[in-house]
Amino acid sequence: MLKYLGKRIARSFLTLIIILTVVFCLLRLMPIEGYFTNFDKLTPQQIQVSLQEMGLTDPLPVQVVRFFNDLVHGDLGVSRIYRANVPVAEILADKVPVSIKLGVLSMIVSLFVGLPMGALMARYKYRWFDKLGTLFIVCIQAVPAAVYFLYIQLYGTQALGVGLLFQIDDPKYWILPVVSMSLNNIAFYGMWLRRYMVDESNKDYVKLARLAGAGHLRIMFVHILPNTRQVILPTLVIGFNNAVLAEASMSYLGIGVQPPDASLGRMLVTVIKIHDNTMVQGIVLLYACVGVMGLLLGDILMVLLDPRISLSKKGGDR
Repeated sequence: MLKYLGKRIARSFLTLIIILTVVFCLLRLMPIEGYFTNFDKLTPQQIQVSLQEMGLTDPLPVQVVRFFNDLVHGDLGVSRIYRANVPVAEILADKVPVSIKLGVLSMIVSLFVGLPMGALMARYKYRWFDKLGTLFIVCIQAVPAAVYFLYIQLYGTQALGVGLLFQIDDPKYWILPVVSMSLNNIAFYGMWLRRYMVDESNKDYVKLARLAGAGHLRIMFVHILPNTRQVILPTLVIGFNNAVLAEASMSYLGIGVQPPDASLGRMLVTVIKIHDNTMVQGIVLLYACVGVMGLLLGDILMVLLDPRISLSKKGGDR
């Protein structure tokens, strides 16, 4: 077990380093205007001096090593435009809770709606509930998210009697963002679970249960559904990541938060627009950590909860 955990942690750490290095190098190709609040008023000499003071004229490998050294000490740099000369870590500390809450709530809604929907679609295959569920899944996957976000905003705000911008302290304002961020994952869980349960219904252990006199509902919910844990756990991480990343799309349509840029997704859009490269780098770092660490947690939970996975054999390592 310890060997498996060590290997997984090492791989996740290496993946994170590669992602951060690539992002760091790509941002160094961006225009230098992102490092100055008054770029148009500076002379070329002043710009060059400032770049030297920030270490941006050093060779790229030197900059990368310095970046990781600062990162180890908790230094993400300072914002140059979004909030001039304010540490990025200090800015992000106020935004992370909102994004985490939105992501967790939308994931919970997705699970409590999508999984029962998929199970019932498999139970009543080719009947009216299955057809309605299939229609919902097709619509959500075929229509761009920005389209149904817009309709939810247009009609949902009128139905609930709320404003366009999300008020953090009012529970009613959480409904539309959470629902919007949940729809894609509901369709994903429903489609996946229906397909899995229909496929499993033809397996030998299910046929044996039928011969033993087990009813259809018992077979579906006692024999088949528990076996889905080996694939549900990794998809939880995907669902959480999708929910958090959906904030960026929602912010374009005004389904954001008040005060402005209170969530990571909305703030990411803002700092990209104003070319605050240091802020972009810090937010991407957080998203990368959530994704990589989430996948690692999914692997560990899957092994702990599914005894059929062997840690000592090659087949037990995904």
